[in-house]
Amino acid sequence: MKVIDRAEDGFDATIHAPNRLRICALLEAAEKVEFGVVRERLGVSDSVLSKHVSVLMDAGYVEQIKAVRDTRQRVWLALTKTGRAAYQAHVAALRAIVGET
Repeated sequence: MKVIDRAEDGFDATIHAPNRLRICALLEAAEKVEFGVVRERLGVSDSVLSKHVSVLMDAGYVEQIKAVRDTRQRVWLALTKTGRAAYQAHVAALRAIVGET
């Protein structure tokens, strides 16, 4: 019973959706990642990725950094400080659920 209580403390339904969890995992490993790279790694369309990124941005977990590179608009994604903490707490909660420490 105690393990379940600990797990619920950091469990985040916003992050838990499979594609959003994968987005956070990719972004947690790097300072920022270009939108197209995230799209390719997840194997989803621009619109699917945009919808998931919007949910994460609305929660304050992800930010977009826009810049012109090689005369083209580029978008990078990065976890915010809040997003990084929420992702790490969610991973810890998942580990607690399956009995890892």
